[in-house]
Amino acid sequence: MATCQTVLRDGRVLAVTATVRPRANRADVKCAVPGAPALGERMAQAVRLARLTEVRLDSRVQVVLGIDGIPGEGERNWELAAVLADRMARGAWQPPASTAPPCALGWSDAWHLGRVDGHDAPAALPAGMAPLLGGSGLPHLGALTGHADPGAAVSSVRCWFPLHSGGINDTLAWVEVAVSPLDGTESEAQGPVDEEDTIAVPGVDAAMQLAVRGALAGARHFDGRALGRWRTAVRFGEPRFTGDSYQLALVMADRLARGRDFVPRGRLIATGCSAAWHAGQVEAVAGRDAKLALILAEAHAGDRVLLPHAWRDALPPGWREALRARGASCACVEHIGLP
Repeated sequence: MATCQTVLRDGRVLAVTATVRPRANRADVKCAVPGAPALGERMAQAVRLARLTEVRLDSRVQVVLGIDGIPGEGERNWELAAVLADRMARGAWQPPASTAPPCALGWSDAWHLGRVDGHDAPAALPAGMAPLLGGSGLPHLGALTGHADPGAAVSSVRCWFPLHSGGINDTLAWVEVAVSPLDGTESEAQGPVDEEDTIAVPGVDAAMQLAVRGALAGARHFDGRALGRWRTAVRFGEPRFTGDSYQLALVMADRLARGRDFVPRGRLIATGCSAAWHAGQVEAVAGRDAKLALILAEAHAGDRVLLPHAWRDALPPGWREALRARGASCACVEHIGLP
């Protein structure tokens, strides 16, 4: 068991613990925080995103994290402690030899870049405690081992898709794909890496995670040489929605992040799904008229719009011309880019 302490703004000292057990088809990260499920979700999200900048992947184990208290609303110093406890349990990082558990205070809005943005200073630190302080003391996770900023190796791209609910909440939502190269040195005992195990989708339910992983793994199979080369984190600006019209935007964000497609001058806005991403096919989605109206209303100069080829002959009269007048361009695609 690995333990890392943290100190809250009110001076309380909490301990984050992490244990490792065989994964056995379970989730890669489990957070046991009785009475605070939202805190458990946030802890799992931080840990999964922070793993993106690790060059090696071992998908055979599950890490179970816990914390011996409940931080107050808005308290985030525990985030760095959770990330370090996870790494200690898996042997990815070890603190200097000491009889006391290490202590860390820090938080980040971009764990997937390995960045530590800062910490909330407590009124006073317990006597004899010398914690790692996120921000000026530990600006990024690479500094733990004297390495360069790991965020330099991460390629992150956002694409947008129309989120239609039939009301005032209709909007263009974004999906972000961040990729970091794997070193490709798997042990004989571990065997080849399963592509879906390299893709983290924090903040969404299990069904959505499976759908995202399946779409990306299929689209990469179509690329020919894209499997087993990347560790990936996927984030949604609005994680609570239903439907699969996000899939083309997801796949295009992944292709752009991996340098497999041309970057538009503005945003890339896409809608479409597929039951055969492994063949590169793009299929139509429901809600065509409402989504076209939303895209037209939200498009800006330089934006590139990708629509299913099945919509080409059903576009409203004057729609393309109105989009072009806003400085945006449009293509109706039957396949994603050829490998």
